[in-house]
Amino acid sequence: MADIHPTAIVSDSAQLGKNVKIGPYAIIEDDVKIDDGCEIKPYAQILPYTTIGKNSRVFQHSVIGEIPQDLKFEGEKSETIIGDNTTIREFVTINRGTKDRQRTKIGDGCLLMAYVHVAHDCLVGDNVILANSVTLAGHVTIEDWAILGGLFAVHQFVKIGQHSFCGGHFRTTKDIPPYILAAEEPIKYKGLNVVGLRRRGFSPQVRKNIKKAYKLIFRSEYNVSEAKKRISEELEKTPEIENILNFLENSDRGIIG
Repeated sequence: MADIHPTAIVSDSAQLGKNVKIGPYAIIEDDVKIDDGCEIKPYAQILPYTTIGKNSRVFQHSVIGEIPQDLKFEGEKSETIIGDNTTIREFVTINRGTKDRQRTKIGDGCLLMAYVHVAHDCLVGDNVILANSVTLAGHVTIEDWAILGGLFAVHQFVKIGQHSFCGGHFRTTKDIPPYILAAEEPIKYKGLNVVGLRRRGFSPQVRKNIKKAYKLIFRSEYNVSEAKKRISEELEKTPEIENILNFLENSDRGIIG
């Protein structure tokens, strides 16, 4: 059922769905699962314990599922999971997990542009865009609908909240809360991701409520603990406000300035 170029190398143990296309000189190794409608372009390499969801595309020279660049890795079995309808452009590298999370996962509907690197144990949500040469260190979590500009670098164990937008050519060593713009060096809160929130149907009232929350966090005399208390007491408990409070509560590295 698959269209495999004669020069491609495909393991007998690989599982290929319907209408899968494998281009010239691509390599599909043992214990790989590629679901229906996927395309693996020339010279791409898919390594063991990788699963790729429906209608996803892997472009030239990408390497998906290689072992972690982690000296603590001891050869344990771990996975790389790519969701449905995700596009992985040229020269992207994605390493599989370690015994910490046992997997590296990219969600549905994502776009990873050329030269992106996703290290071991990263969890990337749905509809995330990583622009050219974004680099994620190990154990990073990126929530749904986040966008990272080109050359953005993320320190290990950092969390980036949903619907946030991170400017290109910067870096972060701290967590970036949801719904905001982050930029400059050192990385800072620069306001709401208004354009993104409008495009995704957030009403003016919801955006206003989110802005009030971040004014208490970033534009007041309160520390984060005090701001959380004021938000809980003063603002309507919408899903967005609950999401902000939960993000702050579960931030291990602390949030950006």
